[in-house]
Amino acid sequence: MPIISRKALREFWRQPGRKDAEQPLKAWFREASHADWATPADVKRSFRSVSIVAGNRLVFNIAGNRYRLVVKANYPYRILYVRFVGTHEEYDRVDVNVV
Repeated sequence: MPIISRKALREFWRQPGRKDAEQPLKAWFREASHADWATPADVKRSFRSVSIVAGNRLVFNIAGNRYRLVVKANYPYRILYVRFVGTHEEYDRVDVNVV
């Protein structure tokens, strides 16, 4: 599946103190970009710990659950949009249904 945008992931792991997110985000990107998810259940089969929320949002735990990645899925077109990547503390300050 195409993922928009890898740049957001790269900018995140380049921030001071977040280098530990690089390899887990790259691994997520690699797996998701080769996936063909037509439904939330398809995502759940690939990532058992994913949280499925309103508005076709998916919340992934990254780097041993140190970070959160929120992605919006457009299932008919098979496109993923990176909406948020951050720590749990940063995640708690956003409305996952809106980002």
